[in-house]
Amino acid sequence: MVEAQSNNDLQGALLHFAVQELVRHQREEFPPLWTRESWAKFLIWLALQCGAGVQQQELEAFAHALGPVLTGRLRRLFFERELGDLDLKVMADPAEAQVLVMPLGPARPLAEADVQAALGQVKLTELVLAEPSSWQQLEALVAIPWRGAPEA
Repeated sequence: MVEAQSNNDLQGALLHFAVQELVRHQREEFPPLWTRESWAKFLIWLALQCGAGVQQQELEAFAHALGPVLTGRLRRLFFERELGDLDLKVMADPAEAQVLVMPLGPARPLAEADVQAALGQVKLTELVLAEPSSWQQLEALVAIPWRGAPEA
C-alpha cells in the first residue's frame, strides 16, 4: 500500500511538473500578452492538443472537464512570471484590478527601479500605470493599477 501511494504521489508530481512546464513554454505564443484574448487562445490550443474538436460545445466540454481547480492553477501560471535575475514574481491577471510584484525570497521592501525593471522585462510597462506615485506599497508587495479598465 505504501508503494502504491508513493507511485501515485510521484505520478501526480510528474503530471503537475509537466503541466507547469507546458504553460511556461507556450504562454508567450498567444498575443496579445496579458489579455483575456491570450488566455482564451491558449485554452483553445490546449483543447485541440488534447483531441477536443473545434466546435463550441466540444471546447466547452473540454473547459468543463478541466474543472475550476485545474483551470485556476493554469490561469495563475499563465499570468505570473518569476524573474530570478531580479528575485521578483509578477502576477498580472487582467481579471484582477492590479498587477502584483513581490519578492521571490524573503519579504523585503522593493526598490522602485527593480519594480520598473520587472515591468519592462515582462512587457507590462505600457499596460499599467508605471508611475510609482500610482503604486500601492504593501509591506513586501507592490500593487500597480492597470492602465484603463481591467479585463475579465
